[in-house]
Amino acid sequence: MRFLIHYFLHFGAPFFIAFFFFNKEWKKVYLIFLGTMLIDLDHLLATPIFQSNRCSIQFHPLHTYYAVILYLILLFFKKPYRLISLGLLFHIFTDYVDCLLM
Repeated sequence: MRFLIHYFLHFGAPFFIAFFFFNKEWKKVYLIFLGTMLIDLDHLLATPIFQSNRCSIQFHPLHTYYAVILYLILLFFKKPYRLISLGLLFHIFTDYVDCLLM
């Protein structure tokens, strides 16, 4: 069940957010949200790369509270950066929920 919730929050929820809140340009917004998944590249720095019972928050460099502060600052810039910020913050939220479900 945790697996389904995690991946729905990573792929399904951003689709619905893009479709309902950015109706006219939902495809572009959804692609931006999917692009923010690239912050998971920092998982490549971990050994082992994937561990099912590891919480990403505070473990991977782009999943730290310092990074979240930068993502929050991006909210105050113009639209493309704001969308990237929303995607990154939702990604962190998703990983946080995953940590709670462990």
